[in-house]
Amino acid sequence: MTRCYSLDPPGTGKTHLAVSLGREAIRQNYNVQFVTAATLVAMLAKAHSDGSLDKQLTILSRPKLLIIDELGYLPFEANAAHLFFQLVSRRYEKGSILITSNRSVGEWGSVFGDPVVATAILDRLLHHSTVITIRGHSYRLREKRRSGLRQKAGAALGSNETANQ
Repeated sequence: MTRCYSLDPPGTGKTHLAVSLGREAIRQNYNVQFVTAATLVAMLAKAHSDGSLDKQLTILSRPKLLIIDELGYLPFEANAAHLFFQLVSRRYEKGSILITSNRSVGEWGSVFGDPVVATAILDRLLHHSTVITIRGHSYRLREKRRSGLRQKAGAALGSNETANQ
């Protein structure tokens, strides 16, 4: 199964690209599910606590493409990392996963709170994968930079970052 990862700074179009690829997969008659990493972890943790983890993993294994958005914005707790590993293992070689993240794979040890778990997850995810890296500035802030509002706000706050852009 093909896996695709978009590892880029905030606002560069990762989610937009993931949604576009998901829509195209739907047009090609594939089942697709989109979920944020935070929601996914909450779903898995709830299922684990109420004894329905196997059922939840089965449900999440059904779509031909599972899109997980915003992996790495919030670090995982140890138990959440193990639950995520179970999902990746269940889908391995059976269904595609598209993940967006603002962290490079080298940083995933800190995202998952355990380098061993991160390595096990990455071993499965990176096999048969394509990694897409988008460089650039946030699309959301582009108009603000053009109009000078961001520089004015940055100057008012004493920010050196906006002066450098």
